Amino acid sequence: MTALVVAMDGPSGSGKSSASRGVARALGLRYLDTGAMYRAITWWMLQRGVDLTDPAAIAARAGEPSLVSGTDPDDPTVHVDGVDVAEPIRSQEVTGAVSLVAAVPEVRARLVEMQREIIGKGDIVVEGRDIGTVVAPDATLKVYLTASADARALRRTAELNVETGGPDTTTVEAQRAAMARRDSLDSTRKTDPLSMADGAVEIDTTPLDLDQVIAEVLRLIRERSSQDES
Repeated sequence: MTALVVAMDGPSGSGKSSASRGVARALGLRYLDTGAMYRAITWWMLQRGVDLTDPAAIAARAGEPSLVSGTDPDDPTVHVDGVDVAEPIRSQEVTGAVSLVAAVPEVRARLVEMQREIIGKGDIVVEGRDIGTVVAPDATLKVYLTASADARALRRTAELNVETGGPDTTTVEAQRAAMARRDSLDSTRKTDPLSMADGAVEIDTTPLDLDQVIAEVLRLIRERSSQDES
């Protein structure tokens, strides 16, 4: 499995993060959450009062923050200017603004370059929205995870309530609406929109639990590796 690169794309709530980490652990691979990188830049912009409705203002400062992403699936750290931002980047404020920042070409160009440098060392599972289409189109295996709108909203609501410590922090209805808005922004942006890559294998995770999703991806990796060897 030399230079194995697994690209895991899909919308929020499809199970990318948990499945990607599980696959990485199972095979002893590195793991990269590219979405966390966009969230980290968004957090930095919010901290400095940048007008996120102004793409030019975002572009002008896109090169300023120092960003370091860890690749341990058991501890996927992300630091901005030396500050651990793993928790604050999951705030609702960041979640609501990240699509605006991620749509700016200058931000994408900088982060894609960083991501490719990390991926270039091989043996990694990478999750995001444009991995198979833009960042690593030559990945060993490209997977596109999907799920029904209801399943995605239920999962994301459960995650947020665990993170924030209460069952009344958010609602399924609110998450469904927020996801629909983000899906629209991510799939219609001019630069690197969310879409399934050519040659990607689509997995509908709606009826599957996490272990089943991981098992299916591991099966696909074994199948692809066997094809490469023959």
